[in-house]
Amino acid sequence: MKKISPSNIILILLLGAGFLYYLYIKGLIFANFDNLDPKDAYTLLQKERDRIILLDVRTSEEVKTDGKIPGSVLVPLDQLPNKIDKLDKNKKILVYCRSGTRSVSASRLLSSLGFKVYNIKGGINGWKSENLPVEK
Repeated sequence: MKKISPSNIILILLLGAGFLYYLYIKGLIFANFDNLDPKDAYTLLQKERDRIILLDVRTSEEVKTDGKIPGSVLVPLDQLPNKIDKLDKNKKILVYCRSGTRSVSASRLLSSLGFKVYNIKGGINGWKSENLPVEK
């Protein structure tokens, strides 16, 4: 039986750690919130619109470029910690960004503070790829 060299063991460990980190930042592991496909998020919005805050955590420049989901409230991720007290804990929060990474960070923060949070997988890019409504 061939021995595995120490450098190969380190490489395998680094690749494994990188893979786990990727799963973590995408909210696929150790997530205390739900991830929704864009179509499921749209359905949830249709059913419970008055009980949901649709939170956009992108920058205002991104909104100008890519548009936004109708009815969403813009609170860029870097401003979210200072504006949490303005959010209603009695409402569910549906979070999105451009591709789904910043919204995972926002979802982790909000859920750790007791909010019921849903993250839209793929962000506005995923939403648009499903031809769901966007406004400029």
